[in-house]
Amino acid sequence: MRILIVEDEAGIAAFLKQGLEEESFAVDLAEEGKEGLHLALSGEYDLLLLDWMLPGLSGIEICRQFRKEFKETPIIFLTAKDTLDETVFGLQSGANDYIKKPFHFEELLERIKVQLRPKSGEHSFFTLGNITLNTETHEVHKNADEIHLTQKEFGLLEYLMRNKGKVCRRTRIIESVWDIQFEYNTGVIDVYINALRKKLALSEDENYIQTVRGVGYIAKES
Repeated sequence: MRILIVEDEAGIAAFLKQGLEEESFAVDLAEEGKEGLHLALSGEYDLLLLDWMLPGLSGIEICRQFRKEFKETPIIFLTAKDTLDETVFGLQSGANDYIKKPFHFEELLERIKVQLRPKSGEHSFFTLGNITLNTETHEVHKNADEIHLTQKEFGLLEYLMRNKGKVCRRTRIIESVWDIQFEYNTGVIDVYINALRKKLALSEDENYIQTVRGVGYIAKES
């Protein structure tokens, strides 16, 4: 899951980024409103954390413009404003939730998890042949046996299974799983793919993770 934080207080932004990355989220930061809106409109994010008062463009205006393009992506306001009228105003602008500064990180984390909880019709459970992956319990099974994966191995397998049947380019994998957005040696992906294949004990008949030469990988059942 990728989160965008638009916050002009550097200390708060750095604290949130570190905490969320430790919880396995990919996090991008913007320090002012126009940059935040530009990043938000890329459509790359699963959730936005917006400060209300920002230089360049307010969080309210970012929220309004973002909602014209993206109706479902959750937005949480981070702000010192706390009157009833202000709360209602923020929610009417398109926010899903609202937390007053200062706040405990644990409370914010739970609010984020609530917003990212699978909606009706969405999945937290993925299958690939005889392999199952549950994003809520963070468990992977092959038939009845649990497969113990590292955090990055789980993230890589989840990304492939979420995109089952689609070619996953190396650059998109490295951005989504490793949160790296610049020129990088993607050979690390090959190491993790090999580790996944070994831990999943894939036989010749279980060619579920296939290499697309010169492009990336694809998860498929046949």
